[in-house]
Amino acid sequence: MRERHEAATQYSWIVYAVAVIIVGGLAGYVLSLQGGQPSAGVTAPVTAATPIVDESELRAYREILARDPKNAQAAIKAGNLLYDAHRYVEAIGFYQQAFALTPTDINLSTDLGTALWYAGRADEALAQYEKSLAIDGTHAQTLFNVGIVRSDGKHDYRGAIAAWETLLKTNPGYPDVPKVQSLLADARAKL
Repeated sequence: MRERHEAATQYSWIVYAVAVIIVGGLAGYVLSLQGGQPSAGVTAPVTAATPIVDESELRAYREILARDPKNAQAAIKAGNLLYDAHRYVEAIGFYQQAFALTPTDINLSTDLGTALWYAGRADEALAQYEKSLAIDGTHAQTLFNVGIVRSDGKHDYRGAIAAWETLLKTNPGYPDVPKVQSLLADARAKL
């Protein structure tokens, strides 16, 4: 009887070990499919739980835009809903629509650039940030984001340093000065 119990216990551990290996392999595979996702830090932090979009609210904005495609506020709100739910690719279209209608809205322009970055499109994000800086060359969040994309996305540490130095020079009251100084130190060390 004891031999039978020991054999059953040993068999249980083998089954358990195989199950752990399979689950781990599947998790690794799923994560590998998400490759190319930029690091967090451009604007909104990524949380453990992905927020869910209120689909009825999103549908309402889509209906408004179907009737009035020049309603920039509806496009911005739809883009924000999707952005906040980490559905960046979908948010981009709404942000582009709104930015075409309000090309001097620097915050919208910067949000569009950030959505592009989170969608894995670093070059397009930088191009959008250039449009933001054409509106206001000292816009703190844009300069911060340019540094992140240049550093993390393009490995252009000189470009990142230039953006962050401009941020600190033109925005002495920036609330995250220690973070920017830390990022600067890291970029300088990578040169």
